[in-house]
Amino acid sequence: MSKKKEPNIWQGFKAFLMRGNVVDLAVAVVIGAAFTNIVNSVVKGLINPLVGAIGTTNLDNYKSCLSASCPGNQGVQLLWGSVLGATLSFVITAAVVYFLMVLPMAKYLARVEARRKAREGTHEVIEVTELEVLQQIRDELVAQREGGRNGR
Repeated sequence: MSKKKEPNIWQGFKAFLMRGNVVDLAVAVVIGAAFTNIVNSVVKGLINPLVGAIGTTNLDNYKSCLSASCPGNQGVQLLWGSVLGATLSFVITAAVVYFLMVLPMAKYLARVEARRKAREGTHEVIEVTELEVLQQIRDELVAQREGGRNGR
């Protein structure tokens, strides 16, 4: 009996790194990190000043107290301002990403797809369900049987 040689750890690690999805994931993380700076700059430089012109730019100081006395940070405080600020920051960031990146890219890809279909010519695919196929077979068998009776 010959003993099967198992790959060593480094060969397995190399095979893992050379998989396409690992490399794609690494590229996505790097691009995502760079893209984060763009989105943060748009939000910090454009959106936050516009929101600040209407109200305040810092909501972290807004809080409520659960107990009757909260002077000197005594009692239980609810820091609802920081939660609201983080929520607004998320919504604004998501809106910037959607309207400045996702929506234009989707429109561009739709145009590219429409051009590709126009070049290839549209071929209409008719999908038939299993039930429809069975009904057609039944109708053909009935027609054959009735044709055989009438021909006798």
